[in-house]
Amino acid sequence: MPVAVPQGVDVAITAEQISVKGSLGTLVRQTNQLVTVKNEGGKLTFTPVNDSAAANAMSGTMRALVANMVNGVTKGFEKKLNLVGVGYRAQAQGQKLNLQVGYSHPVVKEMPAGIKVETPTQTEILIKGSDRQVVGQIAAEVRAFRPPEPYKGKGIRYSDEKVSIKETKKK
Repeated sequence: MPVAVPQGVDVAITAEQISVKGSLGTLVRQTNQLVTVKNEGGKLTFTPVNDSAAANAMSGTMRALVANMVNGVTKGFEKKLNLVGVGYRAQAQGQKLNLQVGYSHPVVKEMPAGIKVETPTQTEILIKGSDRQVVGQIAAEVRAFRPPEPYKGKGIRYSDEKVSIKETKKK
């Protein structure tokens, strides 16, 4: 399946890397020698070099990665986290996220370049960026400060995450 390149997105393909430039920034990814990438009339096609299983698998992987790059520079990606617990608060201060999640001290997370963090309310965190992998990694690192516990459900969780609550021990 070819990847459609929308208007306003520039794709540069060299022997070593693919560069996608759009309104939200520029993303660069190394190419794989098992995959041939061609830009034909605004559509990117990915064909395996030979008939091996590795080349076939890598062509699908490269297609998905480049499709995410094109999507990222046009629309961007975002992850939403919720804080559940008494006194749990989050506050965005520029490129820093200040969390109070039940420790004796506040937890401060520095955001890398290209990632924006917002807190619409004190218990919601929005992590936005153009690189899907980095957005997901930062969201996982923030969640790891206080993952949801199974007895009361307190902690930092993804907005679409379901936490199954265990029953407490009976006498």
